[in-house]
Amino acid sequence: MNWLLVLAGAAIGAPLRYLTDRAVQSRHDSVFPWGTFTVNIVGSFVLGLLTGVSSARTHLLLGTGLCGALTTYSTFSYETLKLYESGAKGYAVANVAGSLAAGLGAVWLGVEAARAW
Repeated sequence: MNWLLVLAGAAIGAPLRYLTDRAVQSRHDSVFPWGTFTVNIVGSFVLGLLTGVSSARTHLLLGTGLCGALTTYSTFSYETLKLYESGAKGYAVANVAGSLAAGLGAVWLGVEAARAW
């Protein structure tokens, strides 16, 4: 049963990641990967929010399934490497530093929001 919950969450998270990435990126005239940045930060917040306030099944569905498919470390890594290789070294550094800082901040905010709830 647990794998079905993960599968159901991933079936929502993967298309949501793709559609969000395309929608966000289409609104920016920049080589910076705003779409991937956005899904990773949103996923970090949601995962933080789920911590401590969700049942094990809800965590499997939304934490492991949805957030696992929504967020993407591999695309973040690939896009950062491509920025660096194309000469946009400043954007590459900003992507790493910004993603780390914003991701940690988002998960912290999610945890704090859960505690306050």
